[in-house]
This record gives sequence, structure tokens and C-alpha cells, in this order.
Amino acid sequence: MKKIKIQHTDLEIAPINFGGNVFGWTLDEQKSFEILDKFVGAGFNFIDTADTYSWWVNGKGGQSEEIIGKWLKNRGNRNDIVLATKVGSETKEHGFDISRKHILKSADESLQRLGVDHIDLYYTHFDDNVTPVEETLSAYDELIKAGKVRFIAASNISPERLIESFDSAEKNGLPRYVALQPHYNLVERSRFENDYAPIAETYGLSVFPYWSLAAGFLTGKYRTEADFDNTARGGGIKKYFDDKGKRVLKALDVVAEKYDTKQATVALAWLLAKPLVTAPIVSATSASQLETLFAAPKLPLDAEDIGLLNEASK
Repeated sequence: MKKIKIQHTDLEIAPINFGGNVFGWTLDEQKSFEILDKFVGAGFNFIDTADTYSWWVNGKGGQSEEIIGKWLKNRGNRNDIVLATKVGSETKEHGFDISRKHILKSADESLQRLGVDHIDLYYTHFDDNVTPVEETLSAYDELIKAGKVRFIAASNISPERLIESFDSAEKNGLPRYVALQPHYNLVERSRFENDYAPIAETYGLSVFPYWSLAAGFLTGKYRTEADFDNTARGGGIKKYFDDKGKRVLKALDVVAEKYDTKQATVALAWLLAKPLVTAPIVSATSASQLETLFAAPKLPLDAEDIGLLNEASK
């Protein structure tokens, strides 16, 4: 499969980023291994997790990194994988934190759980809006110089603090973020397109959208009130089932039927057609779901398809 280089790095990835939040949450260790094997077996190599996945289960997280670490050791394929994890999220034990002390401690703990000597892409997961950006970037500088981290990236940071981070990196000779992980999909467009896309373009950031399928809404399997009531995620995605959401589902149906494919495949292909998007982050808990993801990079939407989806999702 053709690989794409993450900007300002030598890291080459296939264009789907597997979201490891499901490991140790909705997938046990054995099922996680099976999904990871199928993912890399299809030619993909980019795995995303966080130090706090899944803190909502045990209060502190760590399960996802532990499972990925066991899989890497068992398969002996660390050098074939581009591995991303994150720091800064809250848990039941602490709030959001991107202080030097927390970053250095958390990085060592992530490395231990993952069983690796370095992290390829290390994210500021959430901003605490208190720590000076110089302190955060200086901590990353220490990790990079120690060989523990290759490159850094940003997720839930305000546009203002993101720009401040770039200014500080340039002024103080500190590492700069090379990628952005925003909340972006067909029903959540405005924040990224209005506030973050100009920053990504200005600073040459690779973009890896999370919630690429709007927590499953864009799969098209939720069509009635009963559908939302019958899933654990129903309450969180029911908000999308408004006039706009229904228009988007109808447009996805039209394009999916045209290519004899799944709505989720079309939703991911729409993201991949965006010039700034490098690899959407998406999870799967079954082989059939994986096949839906694998099909997205092979689906070249035409101008008519993209226009229809853009209009429906305004």
C-alpha cells in the first residue's frame, strides 16, 4: 500500500489511523490482537492510543497501551509500526495536566506499558490552559533529546494556544508540533474548517481527525429512536439525528449505493478527499468493520459526490 509521509518527519504511514481506545474497553486482549493482526495484515501501520485509555473503565487508564505493548512484543514488529500516544488527559486521579513534571513521568510510564524505547508521535492530548507553552515544549525537548520521543503533535488545544506554541518554538528553539488531531467529520465541520484548517495550512500540519464516523452515526445504522436506545453510545450521538444529520445520511446512502459500498466507507473517503487530511482515526471491533475502513482509501469520490456530501453537511 502506498505510504504517506507525516509532514516535517521521516515517518511514513498508510492512510488509516487505527484508534486504540477500544483496546481493554470494548475489546479484550485476545480480540484486540486479532483486530491488530488484520489491520497490519492489510498493509496499514499507524496505531493511535493514549496513556489514559480507558480511564472511564478503571479510573486511571493504561489498558490500551498495555495491550498494544503485549502485541508488539509477541509479534516482534515494533519497527514496522508508527506508534502514537498522548499525555495530558484527566482521569479520576488527576485533572488535565501538561506540566513538565507530569509529561516526563507520564512518558516513562507509557514507554513501560508499551514495552518500547521510543514513541514515534507524542500528543498533547488536552490543554490544561495553565501551564506555559514554553514549559510544555521544553519537556518534550528533553524527551526528544533523550531519544524517548521522535516527534510531537497536538489535539485538544485552542487555536490561540496552538499559535502561541508555534511562536514559542520558533523563538526559543523548541520542538514544534508536526500534526493536529481535531474533531472533524461530516456532521462536525465548522470548528475545524473555520478555526483550525488555516493553522494546519500555515504551519504545514498533517491532520488526523478523530471521531471520523461521529461515534458510529455516519455508519448509517442509526435511523430510528429505538436504534439510539439500543446502544451504549446512543445518548451521545442522538444529537446528530436532526434535519442536518438526516440530510447527511441520505447523501451517504446515495453515494454508497452508487459505488456499492458502505456509508462509513464513503464518510471516510470524504475526509480523505480533503487536501489537509492525511489519515482519519477510526476504530473497529470486528473483521467486517475493518473491511469497511480498508475500502475507504480505494474509493475515489468524484466532484459530484463531494459536492452532494458538502451541501448536505453545511
